[in-house]
Amino acid sequence: MQALSFAVHIPLVCFGISFPIMVLFVEWLYLRTGDRLYLTLARRWTRVMVTLFAVGVITGTVLSFEMGLLWPEFTGRFGSVFGLGFAIEGFSFFMEAIFLGIYVYGWGRLSRWTHFLTGVPVVLTGFTGSWMVIAVNAWMNHPGGFRLVGHRVVHVDPFKALFENTYLWHELIHMYVTGYVVTGFVLAAAYAFGRLRGQWGRYQRVALTIPLTIAALASIAQGPVGDWAARDVTKTQPIKLAAIEGLYKTTRGASEHILGWYTHGQVKFGIAIPHLLSVLATHSWNGKVTGLQTVPADQRPAINIVRFAFQTMVGIGTMLGLLALWLFVVWIRRRRLPETPWFYRAVVLAGPASVIALIAGWVVTEVGRQPWVVYHVMPTAAAVTGAHGIPVGYGTLAASYVVVACGLAWVLRRLARAPLRLVDESEAGLEAA
Repeated sequence: MQALSFAVHIPLVCFGISFPIMVLFVEWLYLRTGDRLYLTLARRWTRVMVTLFAVGVITGTVLSFEMGLLWPEFTGRFGSVFGLGFAIEGFSFFMEAIFLGIYVYGWGRLSRWTHFLTGVPVVLTGFTGSWMVIAVNAWMNHPGGFRLVGHRVVHVDPFKALFENTYLWHELIHMYVTGYVVTGFVLAAAYAFGRLRGQWGRYQRVALTIPLTIAALASIAQGPVGDWAARDVTKTQPIKLAAIEGLYKTTRGASEHILGWYTHGQVKFGIAIPHLLSVLATHSWNGKVTGLQTVPADQRPAINIVRFAFQTMVGIGTMLGLLALWLFVVWIRRRRLPETPWFYRAVVLAGPASVIALIAGWVVTEVGRQPWVVYHVMPTAAAVTGAHGIPVGYGTLAASYVVVACGLAWVLRRLARAPLRLVDESEAGLEAA
């Protein structure tokens, strides 16, 4: 149930992280140039932003209840450690909602720059809210800031647990860059689909170019960030890395296996690249990589699930990076967007593919930590509820999400079909009302 809710909610978090900045950037272009096209685009994107925020409220509320209902032992024992993070996240959410309301209804009612500035807190609170949730997750992967005496948690230092956690920074930046990848490609996919259907004017070109450029830059930046994350995982969660690669024995100069299936202590049908795993994990040709055999079988994650999710994430990420290079090569050489329909078909596919890569990455993070809910401190089996009726709740939740998804698709479709007409600030204010 938690995984289902998380898979539904996390793409909305990406929009919460990055979409407000894109909207403000377009509004800034309007303030700088006076071009009503940018005003029209900012207003239309604002409607989408509000719609996605409303759905995020639903899914986020479900997640907050699930934390207490599904994980009573976990929250009861460690709530004093990570509670500060969720308190800040809740405060950030309410501030974001308040300023989002001011921003939406401020069109045409506030001065130009005052209205622009009301969007800045939306950006900041969207970041701080996601920061706190990721800080809690980083603590679960690399716990600290407390001591255990028997089963009691004592000497709690929430600041140390959440903000001095070395695991936090690569996870935060990795997720933040991913937010721009997902949001940019999903937006670009919508306009690329329109171009393939013949909808291609100056408005569509601008609306495509801005998110596509942002997503392309983020895709290229994700490579070094992913390398940083891999080296931190090597140090702090070596069994997760071993599961990702299907490495049974501790090895120096370990090979990287592309594709393949892990069984009986080895990867079958994979393409082995000698020494590459050691190079990627340790930046050393003969670096030592810890194997699965160093822990009992019941302390290993579901290896093939983690491997498949990781290779899905990396494979899609690589394709998105190549798509970004295609864009920039054409732009540098010809100062225009690519003209071949194959490029726009690839952009259309990049939208859903980026969401799949996002979810696959979180599968690696969460399943790769198993069987621990708090790494090497509390097993998942000891944290989860023993209540009956979970299958009924799961079915109800899944049906509810289907209804919400249908409602979201209907609203977004109506917004997309709204007549395109350049407006001025007074009209924007009236339409917001």
